[in-house]
Amino acid sequence: MDWLYVLMPISGVTIFWPGLVILGVGVGIIGGFFGMGGAWMVTPGLNILGFPMAFAIGTDIAHMAGKSLISTMRHGKFGNVDYKLGVIMIVGTVGGFEVGAQMIMWLERIGHVEVVVRWMYLVLLGLIAWMVFADVAKKRRKEREAAARGEEVDKLATGIEWHKTFHKIKIPPMMHFKMAQITCSAWLPIIISFLTGWLAGILGIGGGLIRMPALIYFIGCPTHVAVGTDLFEVMISGLYGTASYTYKGRTELVAAIIMLVGAAMGAQVGTVATKYIKGYGIRIAFGLAVIGCAISVLLKLMAKWWPPLATTFDNMATTLILGLVATMSLYIFVKMVQGAKQEVAAKKRGMS
Repeated sequence: MDWLYVLMPISGVTIFWPGLVILGVGVGIIGGFFGMGGAWMVTPGLNILGFPMAFAIGTDIAHMAGKSLISTMRHGKFGNVDYKLGVIMIVGTVGGFEVGAQMIMWLERIGHVEVVVRWMYLVLLGLIAWMVFADVAKKRRKEREAAARGEEVDKLATGIEWHKTFHKIKIPPMMHFKMAQITCSAWLPIIISFLTGWLAGILGIGGGLIRMPALIYFIGCPTHVAVGTDLFEVMISGLYGTASYTYKGRTELVAAIIMLVGAAMGAQVGTVATKYIKGYGIRIAFGLAVIGCAISVLLKLMAKWWPPLATTFDNMATTLILGLVATMSLYIFVKMVQGAKQEVAAKKRGMS
């Protein structure tokens, strides 16, 4: 079965290449659907497949940049991208990203990059999963209370409404973002983008894992606009990150190209699916994916804690991350096909 493995020329490791294809296609679908590069799955996924963590980060960023460009173009056609908001956030994203990348180089020099990044992933994934499901629970409670009063909850209302507090901060300049339908201080998206950019540089993600929830809960974007605008930001930070990590010699271009071919096709499916699955359907699926990813990272840590069972835990982590990507991709694809069929049927009824 040697033909299933390929030697990576820069990192010097031998990789199970079908795993790269699965990650590329699957994360292309998932990334286009959730509005992020999917690196929150790919970086741990590449590490689990055998890449050293620094190479997993750099390689993922390179593949992510091209895929996000394709997804952004598709979302732009659907009117899901607030380019004005995205451009404002670039200021903080680029600065924060470089600070994070420099921290990774320092952690690699002192030999702690693997453990630190994995624990940061676990903490971050746990916080995001809690935030998403707390939001869903609060929204449903509001709907039940409104139904008991014979009323209806505003469809754009959310469970967690932290953005209303942040909008009360009136530090000039104040800006209105038409597509997102919000008005706030320009400093709010700049500060948030700096923090997400910093985490992106450390964790090897385009920032989408944290920026998409941040756009919803801290800035107040509707979910579908947060998805499209976030992909625009992922594209920008990904292009910058690719240049930064390639210059530092931590990008495995062969693996990035293998994944990008599949991701380019998958991104089309994921983007179109957002037309048929809106709002909280996206958030619930996102929360479940985050939990699954966190479990796979924990299994990889457990392999270090119990050496006699290291192979078992490593195999479980690999199976889980690839299975998660495949299952979530299939779910999104099926929902897209169902939605398209309903749309065609409705048009036929309208014509008749």
